[in-house]
Amino acid sequence: MQSPARPVKKLAKLLRLLARPPYRRGLRHGVGAAIEHRGALGGLALATAVDIGANKGQFSLFLVETFPGAQVYAFEPLAKAAARFRAVFRGDARVTLHETAIGPEKGARTLYVSGREDSSSLLPITPLQDAVFPGTALKETATVPVAPLDEFLTRDQIQPPALLKLDVQGYELEALRGCQALLPRFAYIYAECSYAEFYAGQALADEVIDHLRHRGFHLAGIFNTAYDRKGRAVQADFLFRADGQ
Repeated sequence: MQSPARPVKKLAKLLRLLARPPYRRGLRHGVGAAIEHRGALGGLALATAVDIGANKGQFSLFLVETFPGAQVYAFEPLAKAAARFRAVFRGDARVTLHETAIGPEKGARTLYVSGREDSSSLLPITPLQDAVFPGTALKETATVPVAPLDEFLTRDQIQPPALLKLDVQGYELEALRGCQALLPRFAYIYAECSYAEFYAGQALADEVIDHLRHRGFHLAGIFNTAYDRKGRAVQADFLFRADGQ
């Protein structure tokens, strides 16, 4: 059963989106800006943001409104979502989209496309995913390009202070390995991580935290926690800061 609070939250978010012209532009294309991340990131100063797992542009819309002087580089391998992204940002020189996934090796991979496209992954979808988030079971597969981040961006393009955002549905650790050459250019990393295996073989939150700790980033906050029907925390957004920040 849907919680009575959920429709209220959706309505409150819609009213907030309608109040801002850039967000209204997104709504005309069926894309709602990810304003739920303002509490985690709104106080930062950014010159560059890299949006990996950009989907239709929800997070990038939030970025261009919250950090109007920042350059945004977005990455989305799913063709349908990428087309919507381009429609939203057509003519906006602040935003560049690359239609690819990010990983440690260049090549082609199978993308497991969810019934809700923003839950698609380069890892197979487990039954737990659909049990906790109904409607997200496997719908189809597609072959998509994958490559390291430095195939598309140079060090000089990532002007400080810079944010690396990852929302790649269980593929976080592999995506981070694909960013390794450019990781020192980022002051902040913001990644959705899970406490349970929603995708086969995914690295859980503690593994991602440990990986980044050994590369000079410390956990600075946990936001937007999701819970299962038993009230157990299963997923959240993790903000990491480079040591010394």
